[in-house]
Amino acid sequence: MKKIISVVGARPQFIKAKLLSDSLKKKGIRHLLVHTGQHYDYVMSKIFFDELDIPTPNYNLGVGSHTPCAQTALIIEKLEKVFLKEKPEMVIVYGDTNSTLAAALTAARLNIPVFHVEAGLRSYNREMPEEINRVVTDHLSSALFCPSRKAVDNLAKEGITKGVYLVGDIMYDLLSRFKNIADKRSKILCRLNLKPKSYLLATLHRPSNADSVANLERIFRAFKEIKQPIVLPLHPRTLCTLKKSTIKIPINVRLIEPVGYLDMLMLEKNARVILTDSGGVQKESYWLGVPCLTLRKETEWVETVKTGWNVLTGPDPERIVRGIRRMKIPRKRPRLYGDGRATQQIVNHLLK
Repeated sequence: MKKIISVVGARPQFIKAKLLSDSLKKKGIRHLLVHTGQHYDYVMSKIFFDELDIPTPNYNLGVGSHTPCAQTALIIEKLEKVFLKEKPEMVIVYGDTNSTLAAALTAARLNIPVFHVEAGLRSYNREMPEEINRVVTDHLSSALFCPSRKAVDNLAKEGITKGVYLVGDIMYDLLSRFKNIADKRSKILCRLNLKPKSYLLATLHRPSNADSVANLERIFRAFKEIKQPIVLPLHPRTLCTLKKSTIKIPINVRLIEPVGYLDMLMLEKNARVILTDSGGVQKESYWLGVPCLTLRKETEWVETVKTGWNVLTGPDPERIVRGIRRMKIPRKRPRLYGDGRATQQIVNHLLK
């Protein structure tokens, strides 16, 4: 029996691994899940295992929060022991986190093939930690599963053409499966006393914003000027920075604790506009037909910008406020990032 190990460390990766795990087990393949513990807060990780019925990880490395280099090094040290013990035929990594990079480096040094889900994305900003993780992981991978034609082209520019597959985005598979379930099971709107399209939804977690008092001050200044109700599930990283600052939360901003996947879908689906620095939320807002402002200067999901559904503002208050005031819903929303069958296509390639 084949043995495959998936390495996850952040919420979106848990979800992607869930879909692949279900499909692989149906094919009789032994799939082990290693949770690095990169995100260790209950609301940031365990709730996702419970809510989406993700199997308990076979290994939890319990790494926790450290500086990026220290965290990556610690994951490598612990992963090496797991890989040597289990001897997997391949290792699957997801996205662009420190866990992704660490797993790719460890597997490559042990001559274990690396398969990268969500390969080929580029912001072309090397100051982003995620950009370094993407580039290095792609160059170490034996198979690269791309969500878009642009991602394939990005790899070709770097000389990577072998083992590249255009499969679509696995997150769209999940959204297609769970959006109707969220309608039935999520009570978040009732709990928060929110009416559809009566509020804006914001998320902030990227280091460039969450770790910067200056950027957070500018963003909250824009939120105050917008004046409309804004719901903000507060990431622990952002909360930590806010506690160290003198930033005053505007009266129109409602801070809530991080929410599970189904509640997040409901908040996204019913928001009038979404303001975010998350790559995953940019895509979900597009798929759900909700206009988006991205609080970054660049995005790896450039197609959402070209279609007019996503506007890049960075943390600039004037651009954020102007973006809200001038936001218009485009007439067309072409299909981006696959047709909901990315998981099956990836599994088919794994079996080959």
